[in-house]
Amino acid sequence: MDYPVLDTQISPEGRLDVLSKAEISKLLDTSHGGLYTVFRHCTLAVLNSGNALDDGKELLARYPDFSISIIHRSRGIKLDIRNAPASSFVDGVMIKGIQEHVFAVLRDIIFLNSEIEGNPQFDLTSTDGITDAVFHILRNANFLHPLVNPNLVVCWGGHSISGNEYDYTKHVGYQLGLRGLNICTGCGPGAMKGPMKGATIGHAKQRNATGLYIGVTEPGIIAAEAPNAIVNELVILPDIEKRLEAFVRLGHAIVVFPGGAGTAEEILYILGILLHPDNAVIPFPLIFTGPVSAASYFAQIDQFIGDTLGPEAQQRYQIIIDNPELVAQQIQTGIAEVRAYRKTISDAYFFNWSLKIPGEFQQPFEPTHQNMQQLALHKNQATYTLAANLRRAFSGIVASSA
Repeated sequence: MDYPVLDTQISPEGRLDVLSKAEISKLLDTSHGGLYTVFRHCTLAVLNSGNALDDGKELLARYPDFSISIIHRSRGIKLDIRNAPASSFVDGVMIKGIQEHVFAVLRDIIFLNSEIEGNPQFDLTSTDGITDAVFHILRNANFLHPLVNPNLVVCWGGHSISGNEYDYTKHVGYQLGLRGLNICTGCGPGAMKGPMKGATIGHAKQRNATGLYIGVTEPGIIAAEAPNAIVNELVILPDIEKRLEAFVRLGHAIVVFPGGAGTAEEILYILGILLHPDNAVIPFPLIFTGPVSAASYFAQIDQFIGDTLGPEAQQRYQIIIDNPELVAQQIQTGIAEVRAYRKTISDAYFFNWSLKIPGEFQQPFEPTHQNMQQLALHKNQATYTLAANLRRAFSGIVASSA
């Protein structure tokens, strides 16, 4: 089957209109594989936004002739895009939001390679060094805004959920939007798109023209969770662990909708961090919610957490079934507590510096058979360490199903 394609040239806006010769050479040096390959794959995923396909290999197979190159001019650069999915165009012109996402990919791929990877300023073997790198990536993407009250709700859940569950995520997003809260998700479809879509209506009713719909992703999953049409700010972190840290450093509360192994991995990540003794008094609203049909799903999650991590972990979240308004009210109350706490300790509202993230949650985990066999999945260890190892086990399930 042939898939319609189009060619175009697009120009960036902002700081990317000027790149050094060294930066351009790195992107176009296909002989060393890495950088251009990652740039091409991520860009193609962005250009495929809105389509049902979530298989990266199949996407590359559909568009084998897709290419992207930089035209270097004295007055700036252009991207020359060939054989791009026609669905990213309207009347031959690339959709504005997709064009912005393409340049977000370019910005982050260049910054990660030129400023983070191999830079002695960032010790990516230490917890402080990794957090500092995450901070710089988010700041470079212009995500960190001082003097703004806490208002960012991270929403997690499956990218492939039922219609009933998807509608529920929209209702929750709507209630959050009515209360002036912004949304941050993994930027894909399903439980990531629904809250954003609902919030846009809530923001519109409140005449809020500055609503934020932040997408946080990484190269390994961007094809499965390509930015949906609502995302107006996109950032690409280098790996899953730094992506997860970006969520909890940026967000002021988390809402979890139904999902699969990936959602369980996210739940274990945040619970493990909250169970660390250094985080015992730090407020962080965490709510599991879904329609009536999701009650048994969250009952199983709750039982699993109780059986493995114990009642202390169960006390760190609420389960609210079929009540979007109550979810939004509880999140709003919780964020007020977050603001009061951070004001007391003089911590930033825009980046949660005070949260302790142990090294077990920061170092990338390769889910090989050998690494999976060596995971310590027993209670004879710190609860937060057990949570970290359980998260790694679920990451292996995610990898095996990819």
